[in-house]
Amino acid sequence: METETKKSGFRSIFPLDKARTLPLILTGIIIIIDQITKILIEAKWPYPHGEVIADVFNNGFLQIIHVRNKAIAFSLGSNFPEWIKPVTFVVIPILVLGFLLWYYLKSDEFTRLQRWAAAGIIGGGIGNLVDRIFRRDGVVDFIDIKFYGIFGWDRWPTFNVADSCVVVCCILLFVTILAGSKKEGIKQSE
Repeated sequence: METETKKSGFRSIFPLDKARTLPLILTGIIIIIDQITKILIEAKWPYPHGEVIADVFNNGFLQIIHVRNKAIAFSLGSNFPEWIKPVTFVVIPILVLGFLLWYYLKSDEFTRLQRWAAAGIIGGGIGNLVDRIFRRDGVVDFIDIKFYGIFGWDRWPTFNVADSCVVVCCILLFVTILAGSKKEGIKQSE
């Protein structure tokens, strides 16, 4: 009986169990790998660089290049007035990541795979947020891929480990949510 009454406070707000906490290891791993790769790029090739550092396969497909992004994905918002950038690129992402983490911890609606995907999104988001707060020249981007003229682009916009984790995990989360809603629709129509 006494243990039931002690279930107040944080545990009642966020029921912590293995299914919720284990994927958060992925969050930490992404942040660590993202920051280590950025530190290595900065140490080996100081900014501003902008030239090809390495051609990984010697065919121009995958190149390493040190660039900075003071905006968000695809340099969106780079022309915003300076006074609005901290709100747009720091405060709003903190609120979004905070809400996602809160929902992640509180909700029972996530499947196991969706929890891992959400943990990956949180890790990637925090990785880039660290850059926006602590690197005055902006987010360190260094992965440059040939895009073969798709969408009129010869090369995909340069990105980093955090960016790739956010994109892959968002796609994974979207697909699993879509697949789940299709299953629900099939069950309801039966």
